[in-house]
Amino acid sequence: MNYLPTPRRRAGGSWVAVALALLLASGAAAAQEAWREYPGYERGWRSSADLPEDYQVPGEFVVGRLMYPQAPRGWALGTGRGDWRRGGTAWAVDYPRGDRTFAKLLRRLSEIDVRSVEQPVNLDDGDDVYYWPFLISGLVGSWDLTNAQAAKLRDYLLRGGFLLCDSFYGTTEWEGFVRTLRRVFPDRPIVELPDEHPIFHAVYDLKDKTQIPTWQHLPRGYRGDGSTPRWRAILDDDDRVMVMIAFNNDIADGWQRADEPSYPQPESNLAIRLGVNFAVYAMTH
Repeated sequence: MNYLPTPRRRAGGSWVAVALALLLASGAAAAQEAWREYPGYERGWRSSADLPEDYQVPGEFVVGRLMYPQAPRGWALGTGRGDWRRGGTAWAVDYPRGDRTFAKLLRRLSEIDVRSVEQPVNLDDGDDVYYWPFLISGLVGSWDLTNAQAAKLRDYLLRGGFLLCDSFYGTTEWEGFVRTLRRVFPDRPIVELPDEHPIFHAVYDLKDKTQIPTWQHLPRGYRGDGSTPRWRAILDDDDRVMVMIAFNNDIADGWQRADEPSYPQPESNLAIRLGVNFAVYAMTH
């Protein structure tokens, strides 16, 4: 499948303008990468069994999943396990099940024309990243971007891209996250987002945000010392959120485990609403 997403206009911004600006500003000449699928990080779940029938149908909005090399063993959770370019490593946490569930939820709860399958995005694939203005990255306490990858991600974000960092907890994972984030943005501050920030009100008004738990550690719901949810970001010069940092949270678990009796429903409902808000914010800012 090989197409350029052409999202519709919406009040407050234009998704097609963002996509085209990313592509044209990058000077991209090569075609975007076709859809491909890799093994997920969490064992015991085979994605191909749930491949949607319409997976080849283009959509105006595509859930991108950022692929990344992982840190040497000892930095953070999920490190030192195989070749990241073939999947099954830290970047593939909640992939592809969480991504496809998110796409399904966006179809149900909004008018966005969403492709049913995700797009894994490798920063080393030429200018491919510029075709996918919305990216998710999980277990980012383990990411270890090269300088070249960090520079490309910085350019992508400054030109209008959006990155949601999810599924990481505690001091050790935060330190691993920041270590690479400072290669991307050496000087821009990481800020705490107040409850009144527009990203929390793009569709749903979300003021009281509890922690979105990780299912492996229920009923406590978090790893290490990550008991307090933090909603942080890196902003561009116009105060647009470029990097949304859902620290001490696992939003993708809230999406994909919404129908599981063991997973708390209020937190799942919050995760779903946050996801809708993030997508609409990214489309309109």
